[in-house]
Amino acid sequence: MNIDDPTIVALREKVRTAQEVFEMAVTLHELWKPAAQDEELHKRLGVSYATQGFNVVRVALRREMVLALMRLWDNDPRAIGMQSIAKTLGNQAVIQALVADRTSRMNISGVNDEIRRTLRQQADEVIALASQYADDNVKADSLKKLRTLRNQRLAHTQVKAKSFTAADAIDAEIQAFYADNARLIAILPSLVGGVAYDPADLAGVYGYYASFFWASVRGEKTEGHPNYRGAGPGA
Repeated sequence: MNIDDPTIVALREKVRTAQEVFEMAVTLHELWKPAAQDEELHKRLGVSYATQGFNVVRVALRREMVLALMRLWDNDPRAIGMQSIAKTLGNQAVIQALVADRTSRMNISGVNDEIRRTLRQQADEVIALASQYADDNVKADSLKKLRTLRNQRLAHTQVKAKSFTAADAIDAEIQAFYADNARLIAILPSLVGGVAYDPADLAGVYGYYASFFWASVRGEKTEGHPNYRGAGPGA
């Protein structure tokens, strides 16, 4: 097998697309976090009319984030398929072709064994992490729950807005799933394309943008709102 083999061409295309999809999830996630976790933001909104619009935005951000994450795990052969990527990386001929391509581009003698060891370790980590979500393994129930959420409520029915005073129980599972996908996307571009990539860098940028966006958000009963009505009961 060589680097132009259809299997590797398809693998690289899947990884490239997975990176693009996850980057969208990152931008949504960073904008969503303050809406879900920033207590000062919640206090500024209070029980104002603005809270209704805020709830819609918050729920929509989470919905789109989960939809983006789930696109990475669709089983359709035409989709990205993280399990499919992991299965391909279990093929020793694929790793050998990636090693040969990497060493030929580096043009440094004596590095074959080190590159082979590094790529094999990266592939093993991807396979191990993806396998946790397979069959009856430790995180299979979490993936099943999120897929059901996507299929039954998010993709086909808008989630009803509700109070933001307490975190949703499923938010912890979404956060853990997000973190696992971040780790996968941090490894795969390097493994299959030799490109260093860390989604945390993008998260930092959009987290910074989000802090400025939410800093101005407040309800009409909070000073600074252009339609400030005062905080009294008759306001």
